[in-house]
Amino acid sequence: MRIMVFFDLPTITLEDKREYRNFRKFLIKKGFLMVQESVYSKIALNGTAAKAIVKTIKDNRPPKGLVQMLVVTEKQYAGMEYIVGEEKSTILDSDERLVIL
Repeated sequence: MRIMVFFDLPTITLEDKREYRNFRKFLIKKGFLMVQESVYSKIALNGTAAKAIVKTIKDNRPPKGLVQMLVVTEKQYAGMEYIVGEEKSTILDSDERLVIL
């Protein structure tokens, strides 16, 4: 499963900008990868793990703005169509260098 987080936060005041930076840093610290600006995703092993991740985000949401989450399967995520631009692959999304001990 994959959790996708979409957010639109205000950046008018200095406090708003600080909340934006803190939320973005929180997502990165929790293992989310940026898909595009204000869209982050993370792989979850199963539905239980996905629910825990969603709860963590709800508990740490910023006081202002809009945060949306979507949980999709890997098959649905892999079926994403790229209309403009090209697909970029990162090593973090593959098990190519996985070492099992």
